[in-house]
Amino acid sequence: MSASTIARDSSIVMIRELRPTIRDPFTVIFSLVQPLILLALFGPLLKSVPGAGSGNVWNWFIPGVLVMIAIFGTSMTGSNLLAEMQQGSHERMLVTPLARSSLLIGRAMKEMIPLAAQAVIILAIGLPLGFGVDVGGAVLGIAILGIFGVGLGALSYSLALAVRQQDWVFWTVQQTLMFPLLILSGTMLPLDSAPRWMRVLVDVNPLAYVVDAERALFSGSFDPRVVGEGVLAAIAVAVVGLAVGIRGVGSAGRQ
Repeated sequence: MSASTIARDSSIVMIRELRPTIRDPFTVIFSLVQPLILLALFGPLLKSVPGAGSGNVWNWFIPGVLVMIAIFGTSMTGSNLLAEMQQGSHERMLVTPLARSSLLIGRAMKEMIPLAAQAVIILAIGLPLGFGVDVGGAVLGIAILGIFGVGLGALSYSLALAVRQQDWVFWTVQQTLMFPLLILSGTMLPLDSAPRWMRVLVDVNPLAYVVDAERALFSGSFDPRVVGEGVLAAIAVAVVGLAVGIRGVGSAGRQ
């Protein structure tokens, strides 16, 4: 099947998945309640924490909050697919002439739109707090988050396909993996004084490189090493996620 056909079919699926959000945009805002609570209650406490920024704690913390929104939002998207499979609507999609790979690619691409909207809202709230943002760096940072979110969303859909008969397994795996990934990325607290064994885990955590790149970009630093590592980590997650997800969709269609 040609790339143009897959691109066309993926856009059809993406628009289909976006319609509920467009009809009810309040869900995008409601999902920001937890990040806003963290900004209000956790952010001020970091001002006395060594390593949490160099003079402006918001420039250190807010990019981490954006990454947190990305990882929690996209990692839970498989729950939508679980609901569709239980209702039978997913099986109806499988018998359409759409390319099987587009069913996952379109769903994963859909995650970029709400993620970008939420990032803009958080940035607007952070400006009065003293958050200094470089516009060019912010645009690139949001794009990197979008790429990362596509991969993580695809992995979430793959997990949903694998445990379709036991949805409790989905939530167990999602919750078990997400919190260690966040802690070991330095999103919430600096890891400069972390023990050696923890530093080893940080070094193999792709999210840690994305977090470092986001902090650099939003502050206007375009360090080739830091930004390059973040871009490569996001692309690697996207490639692996889409590869695993497309294979999972294909297997599901043959069942």
